[in-house]
Amino acid sequence: MTPHKVFTSENPSRDSDVCIVTTPAKPLPTAPIKNTGKLIWYREALFKMVQAQTWDPERYARNARFVADLGAPTVELLAPRAGERILDLGCGDGVLTAKLASMGCHVVGVDSSAPQIDAARKLGLDARVMNGEALDFDSEFDAVFSNAALHWMRNPAKVVAGVERALKPHGRFVSEFGGHGCVAKIKKALVAALDRRGINGDAASPWFFPTVEEYSRHLTNGGFVINYIALIPRPTPLPGDITGWLETFAESFTSTLLPDQRSSYIAEVQEALRPELCDAEGKWTADYIRLRFAANKPA
Repeated sequence: MTPHKVFTSENPSRDSDVCIVTTPAKPLPTAPIKNTGKLIWYREALFKMVQAQTWDPERYARNARFVADLGAPTVELLAPRAGERILDLGCGDGVLTAKLASMGCHVVGVDSSAPQIDAARKLGLDARVMNGEALDFDSEFDAVFSNAALHWMRNPAKVVAGVERALKPHGRFVSEFGGHGCVAKIKKALVAALDRRGINGDAASPWFFPTVEEYSRHLTNGGFVINYIALIPRPTPLPGDITGWLETFAESFTSTLLPDQRSSYIAEVQEALRPELCDAEGKWTADYIRLRFAANKPA
């Protein structure tokens, strides 16, 4: 295994968050079936086969603009240079992609959400619909940048292999995404509320939140030399009520319910989280923990 440095405190920057690469949901059957004496919805038996999270650019801009706003430290860690060709993996609506382009870089943004890619193209960007676990590039980029996206990609080995292929020799891979323990309180409340409804809440979770050690193994096994990696607690003030966050990022949970059951589910989760994440002034803070790293592809 290639030796590398592991940092356990923030160094050299700040932080950013959540979401972007996924596949639109397909409608699931809703006929009830028998299972060990219980009535369950057929969709529960099938929903693990479908990635239910979808992305609405307007909703995302309204409830999650902080994701791009808090991406500055990762851009600093990337240290982009004018003229470089950079891949933005999980570019979402392209706000950070455009920032890189404004610095004189030649940037390609990829995301598996067609609506987000449409939003990015409206900014004049080279943005393409592409699965982050099946990148289709070969030695094209000086750097691969990813902000708040890798925790939506459940097969890190495929991601790392695709990034390694996409990079030129000495190319850089710089990212920040949800790390071990990220949104633990939120996830606990989401899971518990589904469990109370007879649905497997853990199975509905779409996220991959690795430890430093776990992602370090994926990087080194994929041929990278790690220059910096850290797990960074970053409680993140939300622009509004927690319900906006839940509606934007927890669709994989709500999609297991019938449409007329979802508002009561979200309200229940909101009340469960109020004592932990809402202050006396009614301001909500999400319990984010970020994993940030910089690695190089050897010559």
